[in-house]
Amino acid sequence: MPTKSLDSASPHTDTEAAERLPTLTLAAALSLGSAIALGLARFAYALLLPSMKLDLGWSFAQAGAMNTANALGYLLGALAFPRLAHRWSAGALFGAGCAATAVLMAVSGLLADTHSLLVLRVITGATSAAVFISGGVLAARLASARPYDAGLVLGLYYGGTGWGIVASSVLVPFTITQATHGWQSAWFALAAACAVFSAVAIGAARKIENRHPAAGSAAPSHAAADAPRWPRFSLALAGYGLFGVGYIGYMTFIVALLRNAGMSAAVVTGFYLLLGVATVLSARVWSGLLDRMRGGQALAVLNALLAVATLLPALFTQPWVAFVSGVLFGATFLSAVASTTAFVRHNLPASHWAKGISAFTIVFAFGQIVGPMVIGWVSDGAGLARGLVYSALLLGAGAVLAACQKPLRAS
Repeated sequence: MPTKSLDSASPHTDTEAAERLPTLTLAAALSLGSAIALGLARFAYALLLPSMKLDLGWSFAQAGAMNTANALGYLLGALAFPRLAHRWSAGALFGAGCAATAVLMAVSGLLADTHSLLVLRVITGATSAAVFISGGVLAARLASARPYDAGLVLGLYYGGTGWGIVASSVLVPFTITQATHGWQSAWFALAAACAVFSAVAIGAARKIENRHPAAGSAAPSHAAADAPRWPRFSLALAGYGLFGVGYIGYMTFIVALLRNAGMSAAVVTGFYLLLGVATVLSARVWSGLLDRMRGGQALAVLNALLAVATLLPALFTQPWVAFVSGVLFGATFLSAVASTTAFVRHNLPASHWAKGISAFTIVFAFGQIVGPMVIGWVSDGAGLARGLVYSALLLGAGAVLAACQKPLRAS
């Protein structure tokens, strides 16, 4: 009898595995879009910052302004996305954003004028937003096709940023040189990585568009009636905005802090590599939390852990503390982003997912505009460690706000 029971269960298990694997594979391939939008187009700048700051004579505030410019472009892209989504599909916007970002990264290697680089960072931010938001919409569709794996699918997509961090941690140290403008060659290497990642990610986006098309427009009045208004999730939005301010301060200046503390290039590279690997692995760690928590509690937990990770290197300068901080931060920060998409999927009808994700992206972008400039200004006056303390305090405040956010509708 036990043998018969096991045999009868086997076909079901095999079928389930056969259906699950293609979904997770698609999510992983699509995640290379987030690797482009954040891992390469934004976070790789932290590795370039010390060399560019020295070569171009920047203050920390000016160095932070580069990521502020990128965040401004990201905000403009997020504001434009709902209108663009009415004219073009998520897959088309995703593909165009990936291709444009790869080209713009290459152009970054041709410039050495601060004002030109600022303008370019704005445009790159806008194309990155198109990639990140449209990819989030596609990931949400894919997640809804397999509800039991929804948290894992979303975690895989957003955790894909780690592949960009890993790639940049390898490419930048090997391609940057000590010559005048020696950082330009690193931009070309990052652009090549963007091109390779784009080829894979765009193919995945097309498959998702074909297999899981957007929800139809039938009964739009009902969808509009079911869609909660933004004041009802203002606490989650505020908590996410403070996440944007706090996390970008860490990601912009952490490498400069470690270098100023006297850590070797090998230690800094190892730190950044560990951070990227932890980001990739974070999908499995937090998938259950994203599935269970329908209000702002997931974002609250993740913000609180990020505050601890940010505070550690500000208080202690030992390499092992930096590694602990990098692993904890990497394993957490993109899951905070995923938690907002999970919140949208739990609480809004499918026809309003693009608007919901855009709303969170807009406050996220505002936070990232403020973060690098403010933390850079604090760091110029009081040191990089003090700047990270402020980042940690903002993340803690974001955790408190997010914890107060209730679900918008019943399970």
